[in-house]
Amino acid sequence: MRPPARVEQRVAGLRTLARRQQLSVLAAALVLGYLMVFVLAMVHTTYDTWGALLVAPALMVIGTPILARVAAANPERGIFKLLMLAMGLKLLCAFPRYLMAFVLYGGAADAKMYHQRGSELARYLDTTDLLSSGIHYDLGMKVAGTGFIIIVTGVVYAVTGPTLVGGFLVFSWLGFWGLLFFWRALQIAFPEADARRYAKLVFFLPSLLFWPSSIGKDAWMMFCLGLTTYGVARLLDRRFGAFACIAIGSLGTAMVRPHVTVLAGAGLMVAYVLRKRPQQVSALGPLRAVLTVAVLGVMVMLMLQQVSTFFGTEGANGDAVNHVLSETSRRTSQGSSVINQPSADEAAPAFSLNPAGLPVAVVSVLFRPFPFEASNVQNLVQSVECFALLVMFVRDWPRLRKIPRLFVSRSYIAFTMVYTLLFCWAFSTINNLGILSRERVQVLPLVLVLLAVPKPETAARTFQRRRPPVWKVQPGQWGERAPVAGAPTDPPARVGAPEPPHRPRGDRPDHDDH
Repeated sequence: MRPPARVEQRVAGLRTLARRQQLSVLAAALVLGYLMVFVLAMVHTTYDTWGALLVAPALMVIGTPILARVAAANPERGIFKLLMLAMGLKLLCAFPRYLMAFVLYGGAADAKMYHQRGSELARYLDTTDLLSSGIHYDLGMKVAGTGFIIIVTGVVYAVTGPTLVGGFLVFSWLGFWGLLFFWRALQIAFPEADARRYAKLVFFLPSLLFWPSSIGKDAWMMFCLGLTTYGVARLLDRRFGAFACIAIGSLGTAMVRPHVTVLAGAGLMVAYVLRKRPQQVSALGPLRAVLTVAVLGVMVMLMLQQVSTFFGTEGANGDAVNHVLSETSRRTSQGSSVINQPSADEAAPAFSLNPAGLPVAVVSVLFRPFPFEASNVQNLVQSVECFALLVMFVRDWPRLRKIPRLFVSRSYIAFTMVYTLLFCWAFSTINNLGILSRERVQVLPLVLVLLAVPKPETAARTFQRRRPPVWKVQPGQWGERAPVAGAPTDPPARVGAPEPPHRPRGDRPDHDDH
């Protein structure tokens, strides 16, 4: 005999209460364990180490409400859990990155210098009355490049205190937000893409988790490149705030690696020219387009001037470019992971500007080292990821065949392709596999866009593009949400009415040598 409904309700309530009590006990145990570890760390280690136990919770507290807002504005389920998992893994990767720099390499990494100089700058900022006396601090070097990362590190330490492991966590956290910007850019400018697959790749690819998790240029570049790409997506979709994101992101990359900023600017120029015109054009539309092209052109010219100043060349002609690329090749032609060993009578392998070598450059930058080229355990691990990516591109050839058509019809693909090809052409001069593995993270988020191109059978369906809200994506990319009880449903289809259109689902790499 079935028990009465009241008894079932009481049993369900007791089970719910028991689960809540179990969760409360587990949470209390975790907090108690964390406090014990914190006290032991304070007793047996310095603030360089135990400061991370203060920084990590603070970063989670700051990031969680933002991710909750992003997830709440999306109609699909599971986004908040995925984003929280991605942020947690990104912070955890700061620890193996720290061990690699200070245990495996014994501190022979740029992060050590950034930490020392950043700590000095933080002490200066803490002890100086900046309002009355101003800032008079001598970096001992130019601001652009290494000097700028010292400034960023000093500002971070002025807030957190000089903590080495904590600094790794902050920079790793910045790298995560760059990946989030790349993900949002895809949803805005390429809504028919397979956003779920792209999220899994861009948030959990080992290289993107590991390398931009250290105090240094990589995490900063990831954040600023992501912000620039997000601005590009907003510009191509005619959204407010696009120029602010592009300007801030481009300024951040230009202060560290201006040549990468030029590559992104070239991709933006091509994408803007190829973007679709609206069906209804206002009277000021042509004038606005001309002004936008002029502004973008001025930005690219300024970046070219910054590149010339950064590398100490005159102008940006072919000789200057060849000089820069040859210098990069010379500076990376050392160590046990050298690709092309120069001969005895030349300082570095010869480099040619002939575009016929572009296919080889693409394969070299994106998919090396090959397993048989690995000279140590680090290269062997990296070669596994590179081989896996190569296999994915080969298997997804049906998707990739659509890229030439999408290059014209979807301007975000044009931006991705131009930046990727120029990046591979420029960075093919790197002759050290370890350095190449680290530098490659600046192009991987855009390369992965190609693996998110919808399948041919999906793209063959009728796709009715709708302008997604600022934080929302097309429904169906993360699984349909179950209908709420009592919610209004769509009226039954009229007999003989046409079917609605289907919507598709969407050897020491720690040294900066250029």
